[in-house]
Amino acid sequence: REIARTLSSENRLILCGRDQERLQETKNLCAQSEQHLVWSYDLADTSQIGEALKEFLREKEVFVSSFVHSAGMSPISPLRMLTMAQMHEIMDVNFFSAAEILKVLSSKKINKKSLQSVVFISSIASQFGTKGQSVYAASKAALDAFMRSIAVELAPRTRLNSVLPGGIETAMSEQFLQSGIDLSALDKDYLLARGKTKDIANMVEFLLSDKARWITGQSFIVDGGKTAF
Repeated sequence: REIARTLSSENRLILCGRDQERLQETKNLCAQSEQHLVWSYDLADTSQIGEALKEFLREKEVFVSSFVHSAGMSPISPLRMLTMAQMHEIMDVNFFSAAEILKVLSSKKINKKSLQSVVFISSIASQFGTKGQSVYAASKAALDAFMRSIAVELAPRTRLNSVLPGGIETAMSEQFLQSGIDLSALDKDYLLARGKTKDIANMVEFLLSDKARWITGQSFIVDGGKTAF
């Protein structure tokens, strides 16, 4: 939501998610809200995502110049408690949905040569071990590895990069509180304290802009110094 709000004043957006009501709320919070489009789709359903996106783009008669994949689910559970269905869902939402969307947007037939920049929201969990988040970490590591290879494949027309946030105060992070973890106790791990959603949105805005024209295939850790020691 914060990424959308940050980008909305300078860009026409397509907001995607499975909750129509929350999508509309996000659209209303954006600058120039009337110009943005809403695509209601559950990214867990990767079997139909390509065709659904093609149809949406054809119906709206639009082309996409930038793509930010900020979807994710992060259940906290030891591996022994995860079912195969849960592991597939995590991979579908966190990784395969990004790959399927990018497949459509990089197609010259569908999106012409419009796509210029892509940013994946990954996590520092992709590089550093986290208890109870093994499959989540694996999905984000897959996203980062995919990004580097596709950056080579789509250069020089399209740039791809990843942002790896540390602890950010979001609605999703509330599940840590519900699981009994004291978030305030984690502050000592961050040299600059826990981050805000705006910290990530600012990095995304930079990577999509011409100011980052010579940057591709890179993973940027934005974590308030957590991984510095």
